[in-house]
Amino acid sequence: MSRKRPTVADLRALKGKRQLTMLRVFTIEEAEAAETAGIDIVSIPPELLLNPRYREVAPSLFSMTGMTHLEAGTRDDYLRFAGEMLQADGDALYCSGGFGTVKFLADEFIPVVAHVGLVPSRATWTGGFKAVGKTADAAFALYKECKAFEEAGAFAVEIEVVPVEVASEISKRLDMLLWSMGSGAGCDVQYLFAEDILGENRGHMPRHSKVYRNFAAEYDRLQAERIAAFREYIEDVNNGSYPQDGHIVHMAPDEFSRFCNQLDEDCQLDKD
Repeated sequence: MSRKRPTVADLRALKGKRQLTMLRVFTIEEAEAAETAGIDIVSIPPELLLNPRYREVAPSLFSMTGMTHLEAGTRDDYLRFAGEMLQADGDALYCSGGFGTVKFLADEFIPVVAHVGLVPSRATWTGGFKAVGKTADAAFALYKECKAFEEAGAFAVEIEVVPVEVASEISKRLDMLLWSMGSGAGCDVQYLFAEDILGENRGHMPRHSKVYRNFAAEYDRLQAERIAAFREYIEDVNNGSYPQDGHIVHMAPDEFSRFCNQLDEDCQLDKD
């Protein structure tokens, strides 16, 4: 039996009832795997949402897309982009902007997901790429920020690299959904990157990530096999073992004879 794609209302109704799963995916293959595996929510780049095959392979995934406020331009540009994404069958828009921008979008009934804690596009304000909310004052400021986003109209907020105790208490006190990236199980959604889960990430591995497969090693193996195959092909060409008879097409002997006669006649005409 196929799953029904959840609405914002459906997700809200699940708050406090069970943990949902969320992935950041970048390819059609990852999206199809997420659908088949039963993932609830995905974050995807706009170009993936616009791929004509996306909803064919991921019909029931609640799909958030978006861009940072640094990329969006004016609020009108952001709204225009949001409309395009919803018309392309997206379900929600990620917005890293401030309360005014979130309110501007939410007032036009755009399902907006805000971002607090370690927000890469504004990490300089919180001291760089590190945990946010480790002191009582910082934690309370984080709570006030979440509350302000809720009042601005965001239905959810991604809360990234925040102490589990803080995220849990904030989640208890707000109606909005908290999507946890490294902020513990007291939130409503657990959010990881597919590339980390699959072991594709060759750079820094975040503390909150968990590796379930080693795709990097498999890619290395495939690359070595790719190089070996190319080298064997070069060797076959050089020693004459490619192409063999099964790789080519022959002309019927009588047709070939006629062709040669035509060539000879043409060459004789050129000489004359």
